[in-house]
Amino acid sequence: MIVSSQVGRAGSRSWSLVSAALVLCALTVPAATARAQEPVKIRVSWVAVPNNLPPFMFRKAGLAKHQGKSYSMEAVQYRATPQSIAALATGDLEIALLAYSSFPLAIQNANMQDLRIIADEFQDGAEGYYSAQFMVLKDGPVKTISDIKGKVVAVNARNGATHVAARSVLRKNGVQDRDYTVVEVAFANMRSVLAEKKADLISTATPQFSFDPDILALARPLFAQKDTFGKTDVVIWVARQSFLEKNRAAVVDLLEDMLRARRYLFDPANHDEAVSIVSEFSKVPPEKLKSWMFTKKDYYRDPDARPDAAALQANIDQLHREGALKQTVEVKKYLDLSLLEEAIKRPR
Repeated sequence: MIVSSQVGRAGSRSWSLVSAALVLCALTVPAATARAQEPVKIRVSWVAVPNNLPPFMFRKAGLAKHQGKSYSMEAVQYRATPQSIAALATGDLEIALLAYSSFPLAIQNANMQDLRIIADEFQDGAEGYYSAQFMVLKDGPVKTISDIKGKVVAVNARNGATHVAARSVLRKNGVQDRDYTVVEVAFANMRSVLAEKKADLISTATPQFSFDPDILALARPLFAQKDTFGKTDVVIWVARQSFLEKNRAAVVDLLEDMLRARRYLFDPANHDEAVSIVSEFSKVPPEKLKSWMFTKKDYYRDPDARPDAAALQANIDQLHREGALKQTVEVKKYLDLSLLEEAIKRPR
């Protein structure tokens, strides 16, 4: 009897432990499941609007069907594309919008060999579309490109896409880097530095400024980016392979929503509302946007956000020939459009 009682008590204790373990599992499994189902945080860089769509592309309700479910996107602004390279390297960005000039630097200088091109943002100099302008005073001392010698050139950021384009055109016309001074100026302040004669050449790398009546009243184009690079795949979406492999489903959902937003914003039937969305976000009056934004007076944007890999390769090769890069980069090695193609095939 004593033995039976001890066994019974031992069995009772064992059953209690099992029951406690089952209760603990019941409590922890839902918590773990909830954590697993939390939206993937995806921070995306941008520089200027409406060149870059991420900060406003989901402002129309219903476009981002997966936002807050499989992913949570945050648009983070940087002064120029090179500044987002460090953030991508340190994990402070998941997706960076890099220019044709900063993308190879991320590979060569930051050694991000696992960088992958996953989508396109916009292209310069496509047939019939806008190309970034570089402007001088109508009645100023600069009449030809060679007159830039001894003058001041304003760019938004050193070694950014606009600086690289200006430098390329100037070198082709015999004006070397040592022949002029470069200053950094925000795009919004370009007109004032030209009017005040603090700079002799400004970059208006967005139609917003190139077609601004206040700028056109005092300035004229001296050259355009297409004069040196032809067609340029200016900005691409890039991410690290490790992030893509871990969060593929969430990134495909983001790309699906991005494509839906692009098609809505670029549809002529929605032009007035698209202008209103950008105007509200940027605080730029709609009358300064409606005549050119998302038309042929604007940069070219592929409806499916497919990069022009051939143009991008040509752009990078040219940078290498001009000495801006230590070596060229084989674009196809870093191209992964499988996520985009999956998003394109989804019904919308």
